[in-house]
Amino acid sequence: MKIGIIGAGIGGLVAALWLQRDGHQVDLFEQQARPAAIGAGLSLFGNSFDALDAVGLGSLVRRVTSGEAAAFKAGQRSPSGAWMVVLPPKATASLRAVHRAALHNALTEALTPGTLHLGADAAVSPEGAPEITVNGGTGHFDLVIAADGINSAARQALGLDPGLRYAGYTAWRGVTDGPFDLGREAGETWGRGERFGMVPLPDGRVYWFATANLPPETRLADDRAELLCRFGSWHQPIAALLENTAPDAVLKHDIRDLATPLPSYGRGRTLLLGDAAHAMTPDLGQGAGQAIEDAAAIVLLAREGRLGLPSYDKARRRRSQLIASRSRVMGRVGQLSSPFAAGLRDAALRLVPGSVVGAAAVKFQAWAPPGR
Repeated sequence: MKIGIIGAGIGGLVAALWLQRDGHQVDLFEQQARPAAIGAGLSLFGNSFDALDAVGLGSLVRRVTSGEAAAFKAGQRSPSGAWMVVLPPKATASLRAVHRAALHNALTEALTPGTLHLGADAAVSPEGAPEITVNGGTGHFDLVIAADGINSAARQALGLDPGLRYAGYTAWRGVTDGPFDLGREAGETWGRGERFGMVPLPDGRVYWFATANLPPETRLADDRAELLCRFGSWHQPIAALLENTAPDAVLKHDIRDLATPLPSYGRGRTLLLGDAAHAMTPDLGQGAGQAIEDAAAIVLLAREGRLGLPSYDKARRRRSQLIASRSRVMGRVGQLSSPFAAGLRDAALRLVPGSVVGAAAVKFQAWAPPGR
């Protein structure tokens, strides 16, 4: 098949790379003028690697990721540093972490030269016809895949966009300037309407994230100074992580997801992939994983000669929308701000066995190929 893909994020790259290796003619269009992965760290769980292994990309991704975080003590702590719940080893056994740019570069370099077209202002047909208009010209394909992110122009063009919903909180992300010793402890710390998390990266640096309940579009003069004010009195090494991150390396984004689930992941011969189809909050760490699962489903359905919108919807909508829903709930629980509600949450965490919490996490870390 001749396949056109819009968006060179993780999901678009995985789809392009293995469809190409399966013998399909692939053109990948990216709006950015040069390859770049905006972001910090990325966590991939077992479902991501089950899907990657199914299409033959598992070894490539494992080479640039680290499983060190799986051996760390993890769970939820209070701002004082007391552990409220400790996850059992099986809950994080499959976790591998990577800097987003490193994974993006590894996938990009594996493409056949000439596949990736940068600076491409690409648009889909509103009727879902297999064609892409690029910088004023129209290319014709057998299939179009739109992996153009949370603000997907393709989703809007196809008449499927329900709009975005502000989750009620802002997130900051960063990576330490150099190697940092976490003392074999990672996970998240939950306060009142605020959270902080940390994950070790393959090169010894640490990826961290922080959240706070704020009005949307809140602008701050100095994000790192704001974070030190909010989290500087929390347990170590939180303040040290912030102090070891350059101020201009701190990223800030309001957290949004789709206002309502999509009734279909495409129209005609145009399919939506990743955030374009099911943008979700980061609270389960499954955004990239679900994009990878989408890409794997497309590749496997194409191999079986049954790739089309009905089979793709059947393979992906129910699971990805369930995970998006559970992620939204997890975010609401984590961001509770009233002393009473947050106090009840913390008391419940201390009472519930870690094995129960871990079992809920593991439930989403299993992946199965598309059924018939």
